[in-house]
Amino acid sequence: MNFNTDDAILLFAVLLIIGVLTTKFSSRLGMPSLVLYIVVGMVLSRFIYYDNAQLTQLFGILALIVILFEGGMQTKWKQVKPVIAPSISLATLGVLFTTLTIGFFAKYILGLSWVEGLLFGAIVGSTDAAAVFAVLGNKNIKKRITSTLEAESGTNDPMAVFLTIALIEWIQNPDAAFLSLLFSFILQMGVGLIAGIVFGKIAVWSINRINLDSSGLYPVLAMAFAVLTYSSTALLHGSGLLAVYIMALIFGNADVTYRHSIFRFNEGFAWMMQILMFILLGLLVFPHELTEIVGEGLILSFLLMFIARPIGVWISTLCMGFNMKEKVLISWAGLRGAVPIVLATYPLTEGLENGQLFFNVVFFVVFTSALIQGATISPLADKLGLAGEAKQQVPYTLELVSIGKTNSEMVEVQIEALAPVVDKAIHEIKLPHDSLISAIVRGEQLITPRGDTVLREGDILYMIVSKQSRDEAKLIFAAADSDS
Repeated sequence: MNFNTDDAILLFAVLLIIGVLTTKFSSRLGMPSLVLYIVVGMVLSRFIYYDNAQLTQLFGILALIVILFEGGMQTKWKQVKPVIAPSISLATLGVLFTTLTIGFFAKYILGLSWVEGLLFGAIVGSTDAAAVFAVLGNKNIKKRITSTLEAESGTNDPMAVFLTIALIEWIQNPDAAFLSLLFSFILQMGVGLIAGIVFGKIAVWSINRINLDSSGLYPVLAMAFAVLTYSSTALLHGSGLLAVYIMALIFGNADVTYRHSIFRFNEGFAWMMQILMFILLGLLVFPHELTEIVGEGLILSFLLMFIARPIGVWISTLCMGFNMKEKVLISWAGLRGAVPIVLATYPLTEGLENGQLFFNVVFFVVFTSALIQGATISPLADKLGLAGEAKQQVPYTLELVSIGKTNSEMVEVQIEALAPVVDKAIHEIKLPHDSLISAIVRGEQLITPRGDTVLREGDILYMIVSKQSRDEAKLIFAAADSDS
């Protein structure tokens, strides 16, 4: 089917509308929305011929930058800090052992060489940030587990990318030296980490000090820093995806101007990129080709879910303080999504003999992983007794429109159980002289504060405070146990 410009624009609008409605539909079915996005793409592939793997790879990387940036900003450092060790271990050793295990099976099931089998294992070896953030975002699984999974999914992409590219180079040049590949990996991780920290601090400093004429430009500037972080790090031969996640983690845990505007913009942008990315990936698959590898795809998918991923988790979390039930859930929550499919385009663009076979089998593995594991994570957590209290969602968002032009800003504070201000009236609290509590959100109520208004656990306060007194004002309402 041939499209002119107007047809393409109409199709773009229809895809977005279908994607948004699909999200609502998927929540009622209890399955990840990305499964239905892929189905939409596969259905459209019957009417639209699309086979541009290089364009898909480019769009997929851009989408991953947006998704990692949004996911990193939503990650709380105080929740990630205690699980840094297991997260890094899962992101490195976990990916390596998963790659070796599933690569061994792929060699015999798909009839590949040893190196090609390992290449397949590397492509599906990492969990996917887009899938994990989307599935865990509204679940009530215990915070230690979700923090570990989110940190792992945000940091294990570089390992999978490195292994994939290194193995492709090995296939194309069997004489490549192992030590040079190892040095390349250390260089990529080191440069990515340093670049993420540097660009994160630069982004925070720049946005807090620049005075833009329009509030809508702040989210655009923040996103520009994310893209700049990836591209600059890649040019320095570092891991761009790791740098973006580290940069977003620093940015999201800092006090920045127009914080809520930036968060809301990137949340919507990440959803849009996720919708379009998975639909585009669905378009790149031809359903009749999948029927030819159903048996192999199912076998490899189940081996990945029930053997390879658990082996990777068990080995990489030895002596990390996780009990058997927690390891079972972490193993089952290793969702595959966009990253494996994007990595599967590398053999296609490099013209490898089995490139199309890799892509089709990887697509099948990702689809079944998202469909089966994504839909059963929450029930399994309940069954294992690892589901905590339901997450409290902030029902309102307030922000000073003129914040960039004034010396004051709106600060949001949630009263935790151990905060010293719980059950105290506002007039009993000594606030900085230039601050004012302008609103209190309690459940579904918006309360106008007065001097005799008593603060309760779970209240969300909105304070107008000068930028100089921001940290002092927040400290007054902080919980006595900061790690709680």
